[in-house]
Amino acid sequence: MSDKRSMEAGAVSFSERLASSQLFTVLFRDGMALVEETASYLDGAGRLESKKLERGAALVYATESMRLTTRLMQLASWLLLHRAVKEGEMTLAQASKEKAKVRLANCEPGDAKSVALLPQKLQELIARSVKLQGEVRRLDATMHAAPPMRVAVGNPVERQWGLLKAAFESEA
Repeated sequence: MSDKRSMEAGAVSFSERLASSQLFTVLFRDGMALVEETASYLDGAGRLESKKLERGAALVYATESMRLTTRLMQLASWLLLHRAVKEGEMTLAQASKEKAKVRLANCEPGDAKSVALLPQKLQELIARSVKLQGEVRRLDATMHAAPPMRVAVGNPVERQWGLLKAAFESEA
């Protein structure tokens, strides 16, 4: 086997490694914990807090809690897909096809003035979810980036020889 082929055969996919990295493990753990914490808050203390809000703030609460829930469900879907890659249940290519159903770019929170009307805990959960979304989007862009184009590399000595030959033949 030629050196070039042996290098290609032994090439390591950075994307596959990233899905198995400690970075992903921490992101997965933190993301799923945030999903759980948010669900607990919205079903418990958040429900009680929302009943105390005046009408305008209650409408903002309903809107933002739906955005938050949607954002977190999309992030959880992405995290679960990539955990399946990590555990060898699917390939990164399969996950790429499935992730087309996951929307990481939408569900941004409303304007800061409206969000300021919300209970502090909900504001904190929204901010943490937006931060998680940014981290997942960066990791997603890295993991699913198009592979770099391979440039055919010839013999560098041969190339230099050709340049020298061309330079001296043109003068003669």
